[in-house]
Amino acid sequence: MDDFIAARSQMALSLGFHIIFACVGMVMPIFMAISHYKYLKTGDEVYKGLTKAWSKGVAILFATGAVSGTMLSFELGLLWPGFMKHAGPIFGMPFSLEGTAFFIEAIALGFFLYGWDRFNKWFHWATGVLVGISGLASGILVVAANAWMNSPSGFDYHDGVYSNIDPIKAMLNDAWFSQALHMVLAAFVATGFAVAGVHALMILKNKNIEFHRRAFFIAATCACIAALLQPISGDISAKDVAKRQPIKLAAMEAHFHTEPYSPFIIGGIVDEENQKVDYAIKLPGVLSFLVHGDFETPVKGLNEFPKENLPPVAITHYAFQIMISLGMLLCLISLIYIVAIWKKRNWLSSPWFLKLFVFAIPLGYIALEAGWVVTEVGRQPWIIYEIMRTKDAVTPMPGIVYSFYIFTAVFISLSTIVIFLLYRQMKMVGKLYDPTDPHFKNNLKH
Repeated sequence: MDDFIAARSQMALSLGFHIIFACVGMVMPIFMAISHYKYLKTGDEVYKGLTKAWSKGVAILFATGAVSGTMLSFELGLLWPGFMKHAGPIFGMPFSLEGTAFFIEAIALGFFLYGWDRFNKWFHWATGVLVGISGLASGILVVAANAWMNSPSGFDYHDGVYSNIDPIKAMLNDAWFSQALHMVLAAFVATGFAVAGVHALMILKNKNIEFHRRAFFIAATCACIAALLQPISGDISAKDVAKRQPIKLAAMEAHFHTEPYSPFIIGGIVDEENQKVDYAIKLPGVLSFLVHGDFETPVKGLNEFPKENLPPVAITHYAFQIMISLGMLLCLISLIYIVAIWKKRNWLSSPWFLKLFVFAIPLGYIALEAGWVVTEVGRQPWIIYEIMRTKDAVTPMPGIVYSFYIFTAVFISLSTIVIFLLYRQMKMVGKLYDPTDPHFKNNLKH
């Protein structure tokens, strides 16, 4: 492994781990606030126990997210000095604002965790809401910075010189809205299904059923609403990519040849050398319709772009297929959930129904990771689209491969610790917040 591949691998690994922590940090405080609101409105102590249990999980993941996010900040400067030298002054605003949002989130979380029975109850609830709003803002601001890499704006570029810098225009680039919308919904889908699945598993094991049923309902409802909205967001994102990055769209679909009635490709094995996709299901004209609104207009194929500008087609296509396949599967589960809520309430306690959500625990995060592969790999060979190539931004410092090994060990260790802490927290939840336990109300005070 050479240093360039090691640098890219280290960045991919770091982002792959951090995105999970970031999504949990964006969504779990919202779940926590919903549960807390239900407690304040109903006085039901089960919701208070649920809020306290979730808040402890938020604290654990907030800490790990802070660690992984800090590591990413250092990596940008250490691994990609060429990129930061030119891009830092342009897209630094969303990063600085993200730091402010993170600071507010940390303070609000401290207020919430230690504010039970110390603050006015609605002020206390508001601090929890602020944790959620700050978490969402942090995620959106980071995505705005990534969107700038896909749609650079807010500067003039002539002969290698960046001038007339406008940080606001850079932050509010053409890609930020579609990417931010898609990312926020993906965070709710991934985290919501994971949380709902864990609580469904506890219900199947007959552990503290009332507690886990209420938790399941909050998480599953949010996840299913987001999953059904996600295809709309995906269509917005795909049309935006077709306009700004047609080469990425062609790679996503492994669309090698410009032709009328351009087909939408499902599955298949990509043969980049011979520019074809074997064993695929092709829906004639569907890609043309999705991009242009009619079935005949050709979609530009990969054969019309310079070979040196082509991204890794197979990786981009497979990742895109994984993302949309799992997204459609989660939409199907969401429709079943809606039918259960409206028409078939008996399904909600059926083992087969709960097992669906247990099965779905990892699916949202797999789709999320696949989506980021599409976004990042599909942009290659550019680190700033059509401005700076990735190879020109990497550090000249030797020995990056050893840094990659060290960071890999750190992230594996961090993940192991988080899994252990969350598992222990889940076991404690079953003991401390069981309404049938005579010590239940006393446990709620601690």
